[in-house]
Amino acid sequence: MTATPKPKSPLTWQAVFSLMMFGFMYLPILVLTVYSFNQSPYSAGWQGFTLEWYHKFFNDSRILSALGDSLTVAFFAVGIAAVIGTLMAVGLARYHFPGKSLYRGVSYLPLIIPDIAIAVSTLVFLAAVAIPFSGGMIQLSLWTVVAAHVVFCLAYVALVVSTRLTNLNPHLEEAALDLGATPGQAFMQVLLPELMPAIVSGCLLAFVLSMDDFLIASFTAGGGTNTLPMEIFSRIRTGVKPDINALSVVLILASGLIFFVAEFVRYRSEQKRLS
Repeated sequence: MTATPKPKSPLTWQAVFSLMMFGFMYLPILVLTVYSFNQSPYSAGWQGFTLEWYHKFFNDSRILSALGDSLTVAFFAVGIAAVIGTLMAVGLARYHFPGKSLYRGVSYLPLIIPDIAIAVSTLVFLAAVAIPFSGGMIQLSLWTVVAAHVVFCLAYVALVVSTRLTNLNPHLEEAALDLGATPGQAFMQVLLPELMPAIVSGCLLAFVLSMDDFLIASFTAGGGTNTLPMEIFSRIRTGVKPDINALSVVLILASGLIFFVAEFVRYRSEQKRLS
C-alpha cells in the first residue's frame, strides 16, 4: 500500500524569501506614493487626501526648467549614441581588424566603471583640452553634459544591439549583395530593419539612465544648467517635501511606461522572428 503524499505547504522558504525581496524593493515606493497624496507638508503623519502637491509640481517653474534640461540632454545623448553605438556593434560583429578584442573591451568599460570615475575623468579632460576661442578651456554647459552622457549611453546601445546581432543570420547581407544590392543598401534595407527593435530597446534604456544621472551631470554642467536630479538633490537637503514625492511618483510611472514600451517592442520582434 503506497503512502499518501503529504500536501505541500504553499508558503515554502522560497516563497517567503521572494515575498521579502519584493517587499524590500517595492514597499518604499508604495509609502512614497501614499505620502504624495498627504495633506501634511511634513511626512510625519497622515492628515487627509489631497492633489495639491501634484498641482504644485506641475506649476513649479524651476522643476519644469530642470525637466526640460534633462530631456534635452537625454534626447541628444541618446540620438548620438544610437547612431554611433549601432555602427560600432555592427563593425565589431561583422568585420575583423587588428586589436578588435581590445577595442571591444574598451568600448564596454563605461558599463562597469563607477559614475564618479567617469565624471571626474570627463571634467579633467574638458579642462585639459584647449581651443583658441575659449581661452584655453571648454566652457561647461548643457552640451558638455550631453557629451559626457554619450559616453555611457553609447555602451548600453552597443551592448543591446550586439546581443541582437548574435541571433541574426549572418548570410542575410550576403544574399542581398548577391541580388545586386550595394553594401549601403544591404545595411539600410536588410540589416537595419532587423536591428531596429534592439536599437529602440537600447535607446529607451539609455534614455532612462540619462534622465536618472546625477553625478556625471553635476560635474560637467555649467552655470545655468540644472538637470532634474540636480534640482531634486538641492531640495531634499533641507528635507523631503510632498511635492518631491509627487515628482518621484510621476518619474516612476514614466519609467514604467518606457519599460512596457521596450518589452512590447521586444515581444513583437520575437513574434515576428518566430512566425
